[in-house]
Amino acid sequence: MEEKRKTYRAALYLRLSRDDGAGESASIGTQRKILRGYAAEHGFDVYGEYVDDGYSGTNFERPEWKRMIADIENRRVNLVITKDLSRLGRDYITAGQYTEIYFPTKGVRYIAVNDGYDSDSPYTDIAPFKNVINEMYARDTSKKIRSAFQAKMREGAFIGNFAPYGYQKDPENKNHLVVDPVTAPVVRGIFEMAEKGETPAAIAHTLNGEGIATPSLYRRFQRLTLPAGIETRGWTSSAVCKMLANLVYLGHIVQGKTTKVSFKSHLTLQNPREEWIVARYMHEPLVSQETFDNVRRRSVARRSGVKTGFRNIFSGIARCATCGRPLSVTGSRRKDSAYNLVCGGYKLYGKSVCTNHFLDYDILYQVIQREIEKLLSLNEEDKETIVEALQKARAPQEGTGEGGELSSLKQRDAELDCLIARLYEDSVSGKLDEARFYRMLEGYETEHRQIQARLEAGRSPKNEKRTPEDTGVPQLLAQLDEMTRPEVLSPELIRRLVEKIEVCQGVYEEGPGRGRKRQRVIIHFRFGK
Repeated sequence: MEEKRKTYRAALYLRLSRDDGAGESASIGTQRKILRGYAAEHGFDVYGEYVDDGYSGTNFERPEWKRMIADIENRRVNLVITKDLSRLGRDYITAGQYTEIYFPTKGVRYIAVNDGYDSDSPYTDIAPFKNVINEMYARDTSKKIRSAFQAKMREGAFIGNFAPYGYQKDPENKNHLVVDPVTAPVVRGIFEMAEKGETPAAIAHTLNGEGIATPSLYRRFQRLTLPAGIETRGWTSSAVCKMLANLVYLGHIVQGKTTKVSFKSHLTLQNPREEWIVARYMHEPLVSQETFDNVRRRSVARRSGVKTGFRNIFSGIARCATCGRPLSVTGSRRKDSAYNLVCGGYKLYGKSVCTNHFLDYDILYQVIQREIEKLLSLNEEDKETIVEALQKARAPQEGTGEGGELSSLKQRDAELDCLIARLYEDSVSGKLDEARFYRMLEGYETEHRQIQARLEAGRSPKNEKRTPEDTGVPQLLAQLDEMTRPEVLSPELIRRLVEKIEVCQGVYEEGPGRGRKRQRVIIHFRFGK
């Protein structure tokens, strides 16, 4: 009795990736001709075509492949035909699971035309070796592509899919960036606001209030084919922080920040900063180095505690001496202290990354305040020297007559110029805060205007008696005391005087209970910079 012939409903699967090139032998059109001709020659009914054009064979997350699998699950297809085994995929483990396990379990016959593979044939032992060879080809191609990208990055060629906000790809060279006249003013405005001291949250609020499109939304305006994302959220402080730290706005290209785990996986890992590839001065900068440095010094990172009124004045400055991460604020169980500082790495990842480096916030505050007072304080001898120098400078010249008085005024006028210049230097270096700077400056400029008026009138104060109050000594000493003994530390004062604070892990000495805790704090001042 003759066996009834099995009826096949064939799925013609076609795939082409960029790695395969655009040669005619691998094109979708050529694959379609081969598969349709093979199905017609062997009398297979074609249920449908499944075409993944532009998808890599190293993973199976492809839309048409998934649709074909769904049709197999619903028993609409019981035969799969491809041009060769590599069209199925180039991951030999997953490809083998489909050919050796999944298809047979579902009663699906599989044919790879050019490789002469047919799962109904007893001679299929070559398939696993073919799959391994296909993966080796994909691995080799991946290495060549990665090597080519590395070479381009070192040359300073921009290889990203999209230009950074504020720039656009050069129409004549897609690996070169040129200024975008639409978004570049926005970037400059963000840096200007940050340099004036506005926080990232405040900057984001301003941008949203003005209705300025976010980078992702602006990108969609440029390419309407892009899928919708999270651009409806508007500007965020996180987005502003990233922009303010991006070296691309200085004219540099920074690439190689991440690495893929494997050519078969989309998972990426962050590379250490020292492994980034930085090519300097490759395009027109949007901000000056001075502006960029000023913004970074202001530490415009986001701050927590707005609702409670607490503000961590050491944010971005206090760091873990072991791993270098910023210290993060955490609550304290002690009644006499509300907050502790803890290593950010330990807080996020635990002991696998670093130790806790716990330090009472108030203790660090007191330590920094005491050290600043030591550096700025004046002893009595210093004060006497200043008073004597001031009185000597202001003392009238004896026996010189009116001409001598005018000469004395001119000398004092020149000294005032030097004092005002020194005030500006102290203000810039951070030794003098703005409020005290302007108070002292106003006093000097008032005296300067008076001397100028007397010189112009040809008059001299030779008959006037000068008291200590006239010389401004008490006011000067009061201002010096106020400046050198700050009652409250402000973030601005800290950032002007301190580069960074390193906190070491605390150690408890032997004694009753937990003993006494010793902890080293290293303060890096900005003096001399």
